[in-house]
Amino acid sequence: MTAPQESAPPAVVVVTTVDTPDRAESLAAAAVEARLAACVQIVGPVTSVYRWQGAVEDAREWQLHLKTAEERYPALEQWLLRHHDYDTPEILATPVTGGSSAYLRWIAEETAPDAG
Repeated sequence: MTAPQESAPPAVVVVTTVDTPDRAESLAAAAVEARLAACVQIVGPVTSVYRWQGAVEDAREWQLHLKTAEERYPALEQWLLRHHDYDTPEILATPVTGGSSAYLRWIAEETAPDAG
């Protein structure tokens, strides 16, 4: 893995989960359309095991990996909170610490609010 050059803007990968493949595709397309994510990969189904309201639960879910510019993360988080149908959706952001400078610039370009 190569470190991003100074000209490469910082990026994050945001993970969330939903309960159906249709919901995953809908959320992914809408996030890209809104320029809040440059790319979304959908992984699943996965099995999630968690404690909810005092009981251990398990559920079949689909993960979304949303790639966005670091500066767009707050807007993406607020958007996910408004459009997600879970009471407490998983929203985790991991900073990208290395990668292709060209790809990182593409993420920044595709998520710029004034692009397109």
